[in-house]
Amino acid sequence: MMDWTDTACRSFHRILSTTAWLYTEMVTAQAIVHGDRERLLGRGDDGERVVLQLGGNDPAQLAAAAAIGAAYGYAEINLNCGCPSDRVRDGAFGACLMADPGRVADCVTAMAEAQPRPVTVKHRIGLDRNEDYRFVHAFVERVSAAGCRYFIVHARNAWLDGLSPRENREIPPLRPEVVHRLAGDFPDLAFELNGGLLTLAAADAAASGLAGAMFGRAAYHDPWILAGIDGAVPDRHQAACRASEYLLRHRDRGVRLRDLARHVLGLYHGQPGARRWRRHLSDPAVLARDDPLELVRASEAMTAFAVA
Repeated sequence: MMDWTDTACRSFHRILSTTAWLYTEMVTAQAIVHGDRERLLGRGDDGERVVLQLGGNDPAQLAAAAAIGAAYGYAEINLNCGCPSDRVRDGAFGACLMADPGRVADCVTAMAEAQPRPVTVKHRIGLDRNEDYRFVHAFVERVSAAGCRYFIVHARNAWLDGLSPRENREIPPLRPEVVHRLAGDFPDLAFELNGGLLTLAAADAAASGLAGAMFGRAAYHDPWILAGIDGAVPDRHQAACRASEYLLRHRDRGVRLRDLARHVLGLYHGQPGARRWRRHLSDPAVLARDDPLELVRASEAMTAFAVA
């Protein structure tokens, strides 16, 4: 979810659910140590249950980034060992790290020793066309020995030999049974299922017996999925009103309509007039006016459209 789940996005998602755990986009440890920390780690209204997702392969650098993240109030620190993008392949981190569980273990140990928050690992079930269960079993065994107790598992292999990131989310076959097998083989560890989940009902069924389920792009394109978790907001119009209030509260910090508009485009996904909502909030003239109440007016127009 790189370049997607930023502060404004997480603040909007928190409106929809007060109990869901929210993840940052993957941020490289190097960027945190040497870059603009407030831009990368600054918080909005995303609440307490937020996980900082780190990318990198250097234990010392990851430890420093984890400590900085803990100081910003993130509840957990996650090491990404599942992203298959060209960027992470060039940097030898993300899914590439699954080929070196010893290094992942060293990273986890360093991150845990540097700060008090739990350290978790997100990974795939294998690399390229190797579907031998022993590979992922050995990975979990080695990394858990370093202290990681919680694993978020995307139930596909990562094919690093020619597929684009999008193709890597669609072409390698889903094998959720592998995640359940891991849970059976490591009963003292917690496993969360990720990959191919489109509805809450599907997630509940697929992750039965596991620690939980993770949504990715499905919850971004159809964020109302999150509202079904705990009923934090009664309807889409109230969600739009609260998003407008968020903009008003943070206006003096430089948060603008365009910072949030792209994240709320899916609020009316599947509803009558959804295209009108998306078109209006993508209009350069609307964004240039930068009126936080634009969300309220657009939502009121949606309600009127549905009634008509």
